[in-house]
Parts: sequence; C-alpha cells; structure tokens
Amino acid sequence: MALQEQDVRDLEALFGAASTAMELASEVRRRFPGLSLTRCDPSDIGVEEAFRSFPKFDLHLVDGRDHCWQLTGDPACATGIVLVANKVPK
Repeated sequence: MALQEQDVRDLEALFGAASTAMELASEVRRRFPGLSLTRCDPSDIGVEEAFRSFPKFDLHLVDGRDHCWQLTGDPACATGIVLVANKVPK
C-alpha cells in the first residue's frame, strides 16, 4: 500500500492530535487497515530521522517491498509506518 498525499495529510492529523500511543495506533489501524503499523521505543529507532515529528510522536515510513524492511522518506514506497512515542515532548 503506497501512501498518497491525502494519506500523509490524514496521518499527520492523527499523529498531531493523539494523546496516547494506544489511541493513535487504534485510530491508524481503523483508518488504514491495509497499512502495517509497528510501535517502538525511541531507543529502538536509533539515530534515524523521522519522516515527520510531532510533540508526542515521530512518524517513520517503512518500505517492505523487498525481503528486508528499510526506513524510507518516500511515501510512494511506504508499505507501513513506525509509531515512536517521544519520551520528552519536543
């Protein structure tokens, strides 16, 4: 499932408005049933730059078209997302 411009805008709105990771994950799964969603701790993502950053969460895009997943900055290649809850508000 490649992300379209409207999908990115919808995800940005969800990431910007959610108050908890559980709430955000639930709403993303409801709105994007074909999109892979992974939640992880900031320490698990390392130094990778987020596709978009919000006060409580970072949004990373995943390209899983090949055998191994990789993070991408290209929504057209995104087959999933990673939700990273920020420990310290930005």
